[in-house]
Amino acid sequence: MNPAHRGSIAVLLLRLVAGMAFLFHGWPKIQNPMHWLDKAPNPPPGFLQALAAVAEFGGGIGLILGLLTPLCCAGIACTMGYAIFTHVSRGDPFVSKTGGGSYELAVVYLVISLAILLLGPGRYSVDQRLLGGRRPNDY
Repeated sequence: MNPAHRGSIAVLLLRLVAGMAFLFHGWPKIQNPMHWLDKAPNPPPGFLQALAAVAEFGGGIGLILGLLTPLCCAGIACTMGYAIFTHVSRGDPFVSKTGGGSYELAVVYLVISLAILLLGPGRYSVDQRLLGGRRPNDY
């Protein structure tokens, strides 16, 4: 197997695992998109909650399919950036030793979304089928 195919498989695996995780994280939020965070001490406005719900749920579907991948990654990255900011401003540690809040997972998802954004969706994606041809950053 040549390196280009290995790279495409690696990006596909990242997209599938991260996409499934966001699909499951976003599902309860998309059920009540304007108010899923209302019980937080200082919840953001409803439209921002809805954007986060769509970024997670819709972004998860997009990552799984490799459809509109840059847009999905950008939405997820913004959502994870806000999640990191929220955890850090509360004083949460990177990794909690007591099971409390932490921002470790948000950082991992932020880095995964940025990696996919930089690498491109890969050969095994709907984006590749729709856009066709080889682009420099596609495996």
